[in-house]
Amino acid sequence: MEGVIDATTRMILSAHGGFDWIVTEFVRVVDQRLPPRVFTRICPELAEGARTSSGVPVHLQLLGSDPYALGENARQAVQCGARAIDLNFGCPAKLVNRHGGGASLLRDPRQVFAAVSGVVRALEGDGVPVSAKLRLGFDDKRLALECARAAEEAGAHRLTVHARTKREAYRPPAHWEWVARIRQAARVPVVVNGDIWTLEDYWKARSLSGCEDAMIGRGALADPWLAARIRHWHCSGTRLPATTWAMRASTLVRFAERLETQLAGKVVVSLLKQWMAIMRQHDEESALRFAQLRRITERQTLIDALRADIDAAAPREPLPTA
Repeated sequence: MEGVIDATTRMILSAHGGFDWIVTEFVRVVDQRLPPRVFTRICPELAEGARTSSGVPVHLQLLGSDPYALGENARQAVQCGARAIDLNFGCPAKLVNRHGGGASLLRDPRQVFAAVSGVVRALEGDGVPVSAKLRLGFDDKRLALECARAAEEAGAHRLTVHARTKREAYRPPAHWEWVARIRQAARVPVVVNGDIWTLEDYWKARSLSGCEDAMIGRGALADPWLAARIRHWHCSGTRLPATTWAMRASTLVRFAERLETQLAGKVVVSLLKQWMAIMRQHDEESALRFAQLRRITERQTLIDALRADIDAAAPREPLPTA
């Protein structure tokens, strides 16, 4: 989710409710201790008790392969205010994997063990939990259980498993039933992830994996009320009304307004289109509007079009009678 789930997006999504915690974009670690400004830039919530403005805890994620450097940077993050560290073994990006990060470590469970134990040792006595985000493997699933065991034995207190290999990237289907094998073997909580776009997907992922918890990424961008929808169903057994395009448009406008003084107009337009491209994947109305709006290149013009959609869906005042 690099370049997508930034602090502004985390603030907006968490305000809708339903999240137990949120994970940052990754901080890329190579071979040196990064300065505090890197951590506070990726996670400005560190200055607010590592929580969003609505009070949802934010866990800081590190990506790298050098156990010592990961440990030193985890310690730096904690000194900056981090209260939980997550390690990324799931990123499928070619550039990241070419440089020994993300899912590339899943080719050797010993590397997973070394990376996790490097952070756990560095934070020993601090009481800061360390979790790991995994995939089912790199090229295939043969080492899925070994990598999960390696992370657990190294001290990870929770595992989140994206139900595909690196080679499968984000191509459907997600193999939730494979996550069940890891959950059955693990002694720590396992969180299922991948292709959870709807309440029905969530229930199916939980049922097939046996996991009590699920992580949503792209699904939360496609439907900003998905986490709240899941929480509401758990609490009441009833469904919230479907998320309309006007509701999605209001989220996009709020996002653009928050970035008005931070980024150039063309950058904001690019980010809005990136978000709309995710929204269109599982919603016909969003797909239609994206096709109509995608050629707009000016920030204010795009925002005005989104506001017009919001106004068009607003309840009309009854006409006065004579």
